[in-house]
Amino acid sequence: MATEGIEAVFLETRNWGKTARFFQALGFELELSEGDGSGVFRNGEGTYLVVVEIPEGREPGVQVALRVPDADGFRPDPAVEVVTPFEDTHYGTQEMTVRDPDGRLWSLQAPAKS
Repeated sequence: MATEGIEAVFLETRNWGKTARFFQALGFELELSEGDGSGVFRNGEGTYLVVVEIPEGREPGVQVALRVPDADGFRPDPAVEVVTPFEDTHYGTQEMTVRDPDGRLWSLQAPAKS
């Protein structure tokens, strides 16, 4: 079983308001926000963009999450270094972390077990 493309992009920001306005100006709509400096944006049927405000002094990061249809059925090729196996997340999915040949970490997201 292979991945099914990009599920979401997780983006850290130092200024939630400015970043939200930036993406809205580019055509993204805010789908979910709890008023806590984070939210989920989407442009049409495209990939989710999850934005989270971080404290000053910390370098903002970006994480790309690839979609996996079934965590139990996924068997990574030996060319894929698994850093952490699938684990339940606080946002209702299962996540595996893998490392590419250049040392970048990638998130693999699968639906939570029913």
